[in-house]
Parts: sequence; C-alpha cells; structure tokens
Amino acid sequence: MKIFLDTASLTEIREGAALGVVDGVTTNPTLLAKESGDPEEILLEICRTVDGPISAEVVATDAEGMVREGRHWAGLHKNIVVKCPCTAEGLKATKILSGEGRRVNMTLIFSPTQALLAAKAGARFVSPFVGRLDDISTPGMELVADILQIFENYDFDCEVLAASLRHPMHVVEAAKMGAHIGTMPYSVFAGLLKHPLTDIGLKRFLDDWEKAKKEMGAKASR
Repeated sequence: MKIFLDTASLTEIREGAALGVVDGVTTNPTLLAKESGDPEEILLEICRTVDGPISAEVVATDAEGMVREGRHWAGLHKNIVVKCPCTAEGLKATKILSGEGRRVNMTLIFSPTQALLAAKAGARFVSPFVGRLDDISTPGMELVADILQIFENYDFDCEVLAASLRHPMHVVEAAKMGAHIGTMPYSVFAGLLKHPLTDIGLKRFLDDWEKAKKEMGAKASR
C-alpha cells in the first residue's frame, strides 16, 4: 500500500520524506489555510520534497470553475493531482479534466455508488473518508472493501485512496483489504513506527553493550 501524508506542513512532509517511505501528499483548503505563505509556493515546495502525486483541491462549486482551477493547479507541476468533490458538478469537471489527460482525485466519497460514478467519469483516485463515517456510527472500512470489490469486478483504472485514517489500526485494516493508498496525518504516520517493545529492546541492547564495554575496559586496565 502506498502511504500519503495528509498535511500541508512542510516540516511534517520533510520529516516524513526523510524516512524514504512517503509516496505522495494530500492537501485541502483547510490544511493549506493553516500554513503561513502562498498556497502555490507551498504546493510547489511539497512537489520538490516528495516525488509523487500531490493533491490540490478546487474550491469552486460549479463545473466551469472547477475545470478552470483544475487546469491551473495541474499546470503548476507534473506531480499535482486535481482534487474535486463528489458532486454532480464535480463529475462534470472530472470528465472534462480527465479527458484532457489531467489526473483527478475525487474526494468526499461516502458511498460505493459515488465511487462507481467517479471511476466512470475518469477519476484516477477516489477518496473514501473512513473516519468521518465511523464518527456517525457507520463502519467506514466496509466502504473501502465495497469500492475495492466493485473496481476489481470492472477493472477500473482508478486507485482507492483510503482517507480520514484516524489511527494505526485504520492503516492496518486498509492494507489488509488491499487499498491502493492510505493517506493520514503525520501523527498517525509516526505512530506506525512506534512500539514499546522496540524501545525496551533497543534500550536493553544498548545497556548491555555499555556494560560489556566497561567490563572489557576494566580487564584491560589490570
């Protein structure tokens, strides 16, 4: 499963990219608004930091506006993917943009039928929001499984980007289901690496090594 960071923080993105396992980044207007600086410059710096798909979301609500913004975002850098909401206008825009060879990530997917329509419109990625469904007592991971099954049945050239992943177990479940991509906040990404037994084991190894060195030093001084 490819791992994307869901953030516009250059600090977080640089730290994640330094580990060599980050495949892309998803942003949205809310995330970009949290950062100081020009959004275009931030996106370009993200593209320079991570050589993979970088989602930039449109804010227009009509198809014409989405297409105009989408062309602008896609024209900034080859890595930028246009993010459109799953609405009727979003489908229209996706059909036009994908027909022009621009990759689209259709976001705010909450049902299998939305994902099906997005794929038929030419979206390259669909983003089911797992955590937000969990928030309303609906199993979000079941949506990911349903979309994967539909896409496998019809061999759509569209990747399932599991979004709104709130904790490491969401990532595990998405990977077990075969989601092509999981996007997550940096805090969740950092949690994938942490385990208390790793920390305890490493401390024990280092303590034992220091003890052995002291004993060898003591013997050498006799």
